[in-house]
Amino acid sequence: MKKDAGVGISTGMSVLERKLIMRVLAIDSSGLTATVAVVEEDRTVAEYTIDYKKTHSQTLLPMIDAVAKMVELDLSTIDAIAVAGGPGSFTGLRIGSATAKGLGLALDKPLIHIPTADGLAYQVYGCEDIICPIMDARRNQVYTGLYTFSRKAGEKEGTRRVEPVFQVMRMQMAVSIDDLIHRLNTYGRPVVFLGDGVPVYRDTIDKYIQVPYSFAPSYMNRQRAAVVGALGIKYFKAGKFESAMEHQPDYLRVSQAERERAEKEKNAELKCRTLRAEDAAAVAEMEHQVFADAWSEKSVLETIKLPNTICIAAEKTGRLVGYMLAYEAAGEAEIARIAVDKEMRRQGAGGHLMLALENICEERKINKLLLDVRESNMEARSFYEDEGFTEDGIRQKFYTDPEEDAVLMSRELGSTSH
Repeated sequence: MKKDAGVGISTGMSVLERKLIMRVLAIDSSGLTATVAVVEEDRTVAEYTIDYKKTHSQTLLPMIDAVAKMVELDLSTIDAIAVAGGPGSFTGLRIGSATAKGLGLALDKPLIHIPTADGLAYQVYGCEDIICPIMDARRNQVYTGLYTFSRKAGEKEGTRRVEPVFQVMRMQMAVSIDDLIHRLNTYGRPVVFLGDGVPVYRDTIDKYIQVPYSFAPSYMNRQRAAVVGALGIKYFKAGKFESAMEHQPDYLRVSQAERERAEKEKNAELKCRTLRAEDAAAVAEMEHQVFADAWSEKSVLETIKLPNTICIAAEKTGRLVGYMLAYEAAGEAEIARIAVDKEMRRQGAGGHLMLALENICEERKINKLLLDVRESNMEARSFYEDEGFTEDGIRQKFYTDPEEDAVLMSRELGSTSH
């Protein structure tokens, strides 16, 4: 009998049908665990995972060979290679990336670079708690990122079907475990921890965490190639892939991580676009950083979906660094929220957001902007004045926590703003 596209497993599908389904080889050797998988859009064909004393240089290629032989896989039939690209163990990343790169060059296949923390977090599918993978970076430091799934953002209109949307609240980073716990306590949301950093810092978490928390069970608390492959297919379809020649692992070092990221973002182009449902978690995080009366993720989502709102995102290198939410009515737009990441202030993000709003208002024939600001917020008032706003009056005791008067400001569009 003729094999189906090189795979000797019966599927009940024709050769043509199977060829139309994307297939990837997935590799993750970023930690102590070595794991390899063959993944298609609708199933995991094979997965081989080992967490033992042998080095990845001893195990990775034999594991790929064993998987290919077991399912009679012709590697030339894969569409791409998904690889966990870091951060993680320097040696493990080097071996995994070199293996993926070599195969990609030999087979002429693209590579899908999966951030290690993304791959770990995606295992906890559908969870609306904060998902916090932690990898031990030594010296009381961890590699981590903050994630969640939004069921609200994944609702299918007119049906009961929900496809929870994977949301990156905070891109992977290197921080101290103390800073991470402080950040999580600030959110006030339940957290699920996973990764090889859990046994190292479990006692610290138990002692200092002040929100409901849990630890992922053994079947989802380490790297899994099947997850890297599944996420890889999603990223590939979103255009996130590279050639084998272009691929480089992220050797994220704690001592240089924040400096390198800040320098990269400082020199990168700032872009404004429409705020999307998948941005809601990142917006909610920034709300907690900036405002005492922070909006919840649910409130942000509901605002984005309203027909009379103008919702704008500012981003650098793919990371949300600011946003604006405004309400439109009767030829006027009232700015309800405008915020910029504290690390990105004084780099023009606020001005870009305001310009983007002006352009939208021009298209919609909106001729006036309105806003209110705390009387004591002199930095914001100065910014608005530079943008052409003038003070119209005071609304007494408008704000709470703490109680304070609001300064009402407005600007006729078409007036000089700079």
